Amino acid sequence: EESPQNNPNTMTHEKGDPLQSTSPQISISEFSCHCCYDILVNPTTLNCGHSFCRHCLALWWASSKKTECPECREKWEGFPKVNILLRLLLTLTEEEFSRAPYTIENSSHRRAILLELERVKALGVKPPQNLWEYKAVNPGRSLFLLYALKSSPRLGLLYLYLFDYTDTFLPFIHTICPLQEDTSGEDIITRLLDLRDPTWKQWREFLVKYSFLPYQLIAEFAWDWLEVHYWTSRFLIVNAMLLSVLELFSFWRIWSRSELKTVPQRMWSHFWKVSTQGLFVAMFWPLIPQFVCNCLFYWALYFNPIINIDLVVKEVRRLETQVL
Repeated sequence: EESPQNNPNTMTHEKGDPLQSTSPQISISEFSCHCCYDILVNPTTLNCGHSFCRHCLALWWASSKKTECPECREKWEGFPKVNILLRLLLTLTEEEFSRAPYTIENSSHRRAILLELERVKALGVKPPQNLWEYKAVNPGRSLFLLYALKSSPRLGLLYLYLFDYTDTFLPFIHTICPLQEDTSGEDIITRLLDLRDPTWKQWREFLVKYSFLPYQLIAEFAWDWLEVHYWTSRFLIVNAMLLSVLELFSFWRIWSRSELKTVPQRMWSHFWKVSTQGLFVAMFWPLIPQFVCNCLFYWALYFNPIINIDLVVKEVRRLETQVL
């Protein structure tokens, strides 16, 4: 029988041993589900070796009615159990990830794993990765933000700053007003997850657009999501452009009629109108059927641009008649 001292599988390497460099390294992909490609939650490993979130595997089985791996189609028997060893890996600290046998040398990858794990622990679920996941997790907030940013973008962004600073406002301002600095040596994961407070330069750029072209902020944010939401982002961009034109027409009417003195009163009336509508919806939200909320959401998202096109055409015709 072979002694443990001579068994290469149980041999330990001392510091400086040349064999240390050949030890297997665990990449960040090892912690990702092969279905949703997010960080693993309750990791379940099949006979073939592929790991999935337990919930993703259950959804796959419910939809396909097949006991086979979603990745390689190899069949599995029995009832897959949670991979205890992989779940224990998800509890390690950054320092432990950097040591053997894991040897994840890229510090930004270690930080990305730990940051995502903290978010999973805080939320109880994986954080939403796109508009539809965000809507599923926050149906009321998504509807409120859609209408608030459409009817009053300045008040909507002020609400995000006051009540949803970390989760929504910080990613928003870093997307539309990115830092123009040398980040060539910094991993993209770090730039996206490790969001710092905006600099004064970012605030200046944001406040100028916020004051004069608030809908441009929404268009720039939607532009950044073109690869994820191809058509939806285009609807948002077109709608933002149309709303900007309508706002310019409103200012032109006030200027041409010499009603600049009424601007403070109009702003105050608009503030109370939007606040009252928001309070009304918040009070009766539990009584509103989900079907009605979905209809309102999709109407504002996809049909509002058509209505705004008609409004812009009417404003142009009205302006032509005034000139003539």
